[in-house]
This record gives sequence, C-alpha cells and structure tokens, in this order.
Amino acid sequence: MPYVLKQYDVVKAEKVEDFLVNVVDLSETLAHSLLQKCRIVDHKKRRLQKGQTVRNGHVEVLIFEAITKGLSPLFQTEHFALFDKPSGLLVHPTTRSKKYTLLDEIRYQFGDDASLVHRIDAETSGLILVSKNGYAQYILKEMFAKKEFVKKYKAFVEKEIKEEILVDKKITHSNGLINLKMQTSPNGKESSTLIRPLSYDKEKNQTLVEAIPYTGRQHQIRVHLDSIGHRIVGDPIYGLDESFVDDFLNHKIQNDERIKITGDARLMLHAYYLEFTFLNRTYKFCSKQEFC
Repeated sequence: MPYVLKQYDVVKAEKVEDFLVNVVDLSETLAHSLLQKCRIVDHKKRRLQKGQTVRNGHVEVLIFEAITKGLSPLFQTEHFALFDKPSGLLVHPTTRSKKYTLLDEIRYQFGDDASLVHRIDAETSGLILVSKNGYAQYILKEMFAKKEFVKKYKAFVEKEIKEEILVDKKITHSNGLINLKMQTSPNGKESSTLIRPLSYDKEKNQTLVEAIPYTGRQHQIRVHLDSIGHRIVGDPIYGLDESFVDDFLNHKIQNDERIKITGDARLMLHAYYLEFTFLNRTYKFCSKQEFC
C-alpha cells in the first residue's frame, strides 16, 4: 500500500516543518516536499503550510511507503540504476493509490532521494533510468530535456511497412471524448519519430519496426504510427472506436475481448535501447526481455 495516512499527536507548539522532522522523523527535503504537495493537514483537515505553527490536536501525514516484489535493477552505479520494466507495471502511483509501482522498488531499494529520470506508459515494457541522489537527478533530467539521450523502441504494427519513414507531425491533446488521448495537429508541439522496418510477418500482416523518437511527447510513438495507418498491435486507445476505449479505461473490457479487438493482451511496444554519457563515460544498454 504505497500511500498511507498516518496520524501524529501534537505535544508541544512548533513549526510544522520542525514537527515533521522531530516527531514524524522525516528528512527536511521530504517534509518540505509533502507540505508543497498538500499532503499534511491538521486535525480539522486543514492544509498545513511551511512556517505555520501546530499547537494542539494531531497532524495527518499522507506518506509514500514503499514495498518490494523483488524487481532488481538491470545495472547500477552509485549515482543511477536502470530497470527493465515489465508491461503492465505503472512507473508512478496516483495519490492514495494502493497499487504496486516501479517507484516502490526504487524507494525501497535506494531511499527517498531516489527518483525516476523519465517515464514510459504502464503497458510499454523496457528500460527506465533512475537517479539515486539529487545530484544525479538534476544532471540526468537536464540531459533528457536537452535530448542528450539515444532511445530506441521496438513495436509490432499492423500491416506492412516496406521502407524507413520519418514521421514529422506536431502533437497536441485530442479534441475527442477521451481526455487521455493525443493527436497530430498543425497546432501541436514539434514531434519527430524515425520508423525503420525490421521484419514482416505475412501470415499475421504485421511488421516489427524500430522506432526512434527525436522528441518526447506523450504517446508519441503510438500517435505517429497510428497517424500513418500502422496502429501498434495491442494498443487499446489509438485507432479504435472511442466507445471501446472508454470501456477499456473504465475496466469494462475482458481480456479475450481486448485480444479480439486490439490484436494482443498487451501493447506491443518495448523500450529496448538506451545510450547516454554521464560523468565522461558513455553507457549503452539493451533490454534483456524476450521482446527485444
């Protein structure tokens, strides 16, 4: 149960940030973070902010308590770790979520200062980079913002792709009924993905492709492939009737129905390669999962 609501009695008057350090036994960094995220309230359910003094009653703290299911990193140094995430695993919980996520393993194994450097969709499998400390988080986040990483994916898509395609289409939020969806639009943000065919299965009429995103928009590879008529096999959101998508997102679709409609029980998209230079050393990683 990642998010847990805990209650602590106020014995003496003191500033809430001092109370969180002295009584709750949080680090100063975590205490300030929880205050900023509105996860600290008093006994009357009023939000507490930095600098406020608590005098009586109790303080309630909504805190993330990590659990483990034994998922080990593929590689690690003193500054970062790399996980090979299975499909279906969320990387980060929503508030009050009871689901196990990748962040559980990160915090359980490396402590509260560890954090995700980037994210991939829950149904996408593959490589995720994790920082172990604030220094690494700052450097690696900046590198992602400056596009100083090489990321490569593999995907099974519907129909045959014979030649390499550079999909250079802007992406924005969909104007349809499904808020989660994105779409290509002249009014969107610059987005570019290289699609390279690797092999074709004539019987299934599916192509295994390599996808290299040069930008980092939400659902970018899924949107770009669907926009050129090659929906990713197993995708329950793009290229389908919105009534089905709505039912899927509301957990009304059974697995066999999903397979029948989308082509597979999971999204056939895999982050298989990651390359970057950190502290003057170049790292190149390939996923160990069979999809690769």
